[in-house]
Amino acid sequence: MDWLVVVVQGVLALLVLCGVAYGLLALWSARAFELAQAETSAPETRVTQPAPVGVTILKPVKGVDPSMYAGLVSHCLQNYSGEFELLFGVSSLADPAVPEIARLRIEYPSVSIRLVECPQRLGTNGKISNLAQMLPEARFEHLLVNDSDIRVSPRYLERVMAGFRDPSVGLVTVPYRGIAERTLWSRLEALGISTDFLPGVLVARRLEGSIRFGLGSTLATTRTALAAIGGFQALANELADDYELGARLCAAGYRVELIPEVVETTVPAYTMRGFCDHQLRWSRTVRESRRWGYLGLSVTYVLPWSLAAMLASGFALWSFALFSMALLVRVSVALKVGVGILRDGQVLRDLVWLPLRDLFALFFWVWSYASDTIVWRGERFRLRHGKMERLPAQRGDL
Repeated sequence: MDWLVVVVQGVLALLVLCGVAYGLLALWSARAFELAQAETSAPETRVTQPAPVGVTILKPVKGVDPSMYAGLVSHCLQNYSGEFELLFGVSSLADPAVPEIARLRIEYPSVSIRLVECPQRLGTNGKISNLAQMLPEARFEHLLVNDSDIRVSPRYLERVMAGFRDPSVGLVTVPYRGIAERTLWSRLEALGISTDFLPGVLVARRLEGSIRFGLGSTLATTRTALAAIGGFQALANELADDYELGARLCAAGYRVELIPEVVETTVPAYTMRGFCDHQLRWSRTVRESRRWGYLGLSVTYVLPWSLAAMLASGFALWSFALFSMALLVRVSVALKVGVGILRDGQVLRDLVWLPLRDLFALFFWVWSYASDTIVWRGERFRLRHGKMERLPAQRGDL
C-alpha cells in the first residue's frame, strides 16, 4: 500500500500548490482592482460627470429583520443632487414590514416613499415576483434594487449612478461586507464574505476582463436595459436572480461595472441549522450559476488541503513547509481584500477562525453535490438547471 500513500500525498500536495497559485492570483486581481479605481479617480483621467438623473430604489420586503430599519434610514439620508424615490413592495398589506415603512414616511417626509402591494405570485422567486409588480409604479428610467437590510453611506447613490457615465454599462453593482452578530456561525459567514467571496469575484473580473454577473447588494440598471432581457418576469423562477440579471445583460451587449462603494449587510445570529441552510443555498446557487467555475473552487480551500497533507504524510517536514506557505497566502488574501478593500475590521478580530471557516466551506462544497434541495425563507425548493420548483415542507431536509 506504500504506492497508494504516495499517490494520496502527491494529490494533496498538488491541491495545496494549486490553492497557493489561486491565492496569488487573488492578490494580483485585488491589486489590479485598486489600481483601476485609482486611475479612474485621478484628476487627469476624471471624466466630466453627467447631470444627476432620477432614480427609483426598488425594495421588495418580507417580514422585519433586526437591522432592517437602520438600513432603510440610510437610504433616506443620501447626499444626492438628483431626484430619487423609495418604492417598497410587499406580498400582503398584513406583512410586519408595513408599519416600519409607515414609520419611515413619518420620520422622513421630504423623501418620496411609496408602498406597493404585490398580491400575485408570478414565479417561485418571491423577490422577483414583487419586483415585476413594482416596476410599473416606478417614476424614473434608472432603477436600483437591493435587499431590505442593506446599509449604505450618504454618497451611495452619487457613486453608484456615476458608474453609468459609460453608455455601454447596463448594470452597476458593488461589493459588500457582512456585519456579524455574536454567534460563531454568524462570524464564520461574515468572515467568508470578506475573505473568500469577494476574492473570487475579483479573480473572475481579472480573468474575464470585467464581471459578467451582478451582486445582490446592489443591482442598478435602466428600464431600457431591463426590457432588452425580457424584464424582471424573465427571472421569476431563477434562484440566482442577481447573477442571471448581469449574465443576461452581458449577453444583450451591455457591460457590468463593479465600483468600490462598499455596503453593509447584517448576518443573522444563526443557529447551526440556520447556518447550514444558508451556506448550502449559497453553495448550490453558485454551483447552478457557474458549474465549471464552481468545480474549480475545490482547489481554493488551501488550508484544509494543507492540513490533510500534514496528516497523510505523518507530519513530514515538507508538509509543514506547504502548510506554512498556504497559511501565508491565505492570510495575505484575507488582509488584502477583507481589510484593504472592504475595510472590514472584523477580519482582524476573527482571523483565528479562518481555518475553521475554510474547513466548513470545503464540507459544504462537497455536500452541495449531494442534493438539489434548498431552503429559502422557510420554503423548500428543488433546483433544476438554475430554476426553482417549490416542494412541500418536510422537517430535517437541508
